[in-house]
Amino acid sequence: MAVPTTRMLVLAVVRMLQPVHGYDVRRELLSWHADDWANVKPGSVYGALKTVHREGLIAVEEVGQDGARPERTTYRMTAEGEKVFGDLVREALWSTEQPKHPYYAAIALFPAAPRDEVVAALRSRILKFEADLLHLEREVARVLAGSGHPAEAEPHNVADLLQLAADHTRADLEWSRKTLRRIESGELNVWTIPPWTEEGTAPA
Repeated sequence: MAVPTTRMLVLAVVRMLQPVHGYDVRRELLSWHADDWANVKPGSVYGALKTVHREGLIAVEEVGQDGARPERTTYRMTAEGEKVFGDLVREALWSTEQPKHPYYAAIALFPAAPRDEVVAALRSRILKFEADLLHLEREVARVLAGSGHPAEAEPHNVADLLQLAADHTRADLEWSRKTLRRIESGELNVWTIPPWTEEGTAPA
């Protein structure tokens, strides 16, 4: 079973920066690019904070107000939160579950789209991945150039997760380049014979 990532990461940041305000939890996770690699939506962070607070995993440290600014609530981890967080991290570390790649279905349905459109889509995909890879590699270098202290910059292990994302992107990029070459050379041709007849049955 997949670990609830947003829940685990929110607890991690509270534990690391406590006492910490919700805005700083959100900002920290965005600096880790968690919205990209973990699909942590910025708005979901506040919802997760409310949930783990209601469950007794974090506690309110202080509610204060600075001038005309809205009240700021800071949180601290509870003993129960430490236990639950430890269980979540342990489960995530030992997980070998592979993500369900959304492009698999598109590959299976190549024959249902015109060849020219598949070629154009692959070329666009390659350009996107080339840009993504360049960005990720620059981010890895930027994080490693920082102090690595959580109170000052992203921890250095964030560079490792960004490197993993870069490696996945590189693999996807190479697959896309190879597949495009195979289609353009005629080695991969799934358009000569339709895979289905008009009646929806496989050809004899």
